[in-house]
Amino acid sequence: MSAHAHDHDHDHQHGEGCSDGCSIPSFDNRELIVREDILARAKELAHLITTTEEVDMYQRSEKLIQSHERVQGLITTIKKKQKELVAFQNTFKNPAMVEKIEAEINEIQDELDNIPIVQQFQQSQVDVNYLLQSIVSVIRDSVAEKIDVEAAKPAEDPEECD
Repeated sequence: MSAHAHDHDHDHQHGEGCSDGCSIPSFDNRELIVREDILARAKELAHLITTTEEVDMYQRSEKLIQSHERVQGLITTIKKKQKELVAFQNTFKNPAMVEKIEAEINEIQDELDNIPIVQQFQQSQVDVNYLLQSIVSVIRDSVAEKIDVEAAKPAEDPEECD
């Protein structure tokens, strides 16, 4: 084996006794997992997110849906139909009834989806999800600008050793 391709079954501390003079700092597990200042900033960011117009619209729409009798009735009916569906699929093995119940569920779901408050709620879910994905992308891209992620990947073994 060459000096670059030796086994790593032994235990040594980097920074102590490295033959090439390397010095890799060691971290306490808490520091390595998440530093307190980063956690504090994450909590600040979470607070800012919860005060956005998108989150406010989501919360208001959710409350309206929870108190809307017709919407709640349709949701309850869908849940009952889903239980029937499972029974006819698994217990009774009746494909004709399964198909009939699936059609009923789709019809009720269409009715539910056409109620304006439900459409508003669904749009608010999309908006909040987009906001969160955008924030994650900005953080990921900002970190990637500061570190060379490609350089951190382990090198592939050479095809041939000389």
